[in-house]
Amino acid sequence: MLAFLARRVLAALPVLAMVAVFVFLMLRLTPADPAAIIAGDNANTQQVAEIRQKLGLDKPLLTQFAIWSGKLLQGDLGESFFFKKNVTELIVQRIEPTLALAVATMLLSVAIAVPLGVLAAWKHDTWIDRAVMALSVAGFSVPVFAIGYLLIYVFAIKLGVLPVQGYRSIYAGFWPFIERLILPAITLSVIYVALLARITRAAMLEVLGEDYIRTARAKGLTDRQVLVHHGLRAAAVPIVTVIGLGVALLIGGVVVTESVYGIPGVGRLVVDAVLARDFPTIQAVVLVFSVVYVLINLLVDVSYVFLDPRIRY
Repeated sequence: MLAFLARRVLAALPVLAMVAVFVFLMLRLTPADPAAIIAGDNANTQQVAEIRQKLGLDKPLLTQFAIWSGKLLQGDLGESFFFKKNVTELIVQRIEPTLALAVATMLLSVAIAVPLGVLAAWKHDTWIDRAVMALSVAGFSVPVFAIGYLLIYVFAIKLGVLPVQGYRSIYAGFWPFIERLILPAITLSVIYVALLARITRAAMLEVLGEDYIRTARAKGLTDRQVLVHHGLRAAAVPIVTVIGLGVALLIGGVVVTESVYGIPGVGRLVVDAVLARDFPTIQAVVLVFSVVYVLINLLVDVSYVFLDPRIRY
């Protein structure tokens, strides 16, 4: 087991290194000149050259990468051109709303999708199965922003039962915190529920055809015991894999969802940075999202050891 874990951790290190190189080159190889953007439209050539020297953009590419990597290892992600603040400080200020939205979406999606997928597999080729698959197709087909605007129109404008925009910290009260996460979490979870329900159904259909499932039924076990203790447990590895891979959907959806609902999170920070051509902020956020994605998939790989006893040996 320790050898398996060590291999997974070592395999993640080159991926993180490649991500760092890509993010570094993203700023340096862009057609726009960061120094010219900082200086403004009215700056002369000498002012642009002075800014390039101050930022170290006049040095060789390898030297720039060495300096940037050293600062990165110290937790320094650079300074924002637009916000005039340290990028690390900006991300720390915005991380709470994004983290709360991502966790709420993940919990809501798993709580809905896994039972739906198990139910669809149990009632295979019935109207229940077809209804779940139809909902999955609809979830994949409708864009996130369209779902968001529809929910805002129904629950905020027509019914007036939920707030439209903004975020409240959990320290300001549990209900104000939750009520501002309900609509964004539902919006973001639709496509995730569609993906996870389909994979759960497919994994359960494969497992329910195994001999040990028929043996369990022959022993007189109830459907609930067969589905949960034998079927779902054996199908857990592909389901958990998709949960980890679905983080990419969350990362992309967070940017759109936070913009629709006016949530001051990291996703909204990305939009503001792109509109302002704030390269250091874009660079830092892409790096943070990439590292989070790699680490979550590493945790998913580690969870295989506990979900499938065969991997331990």
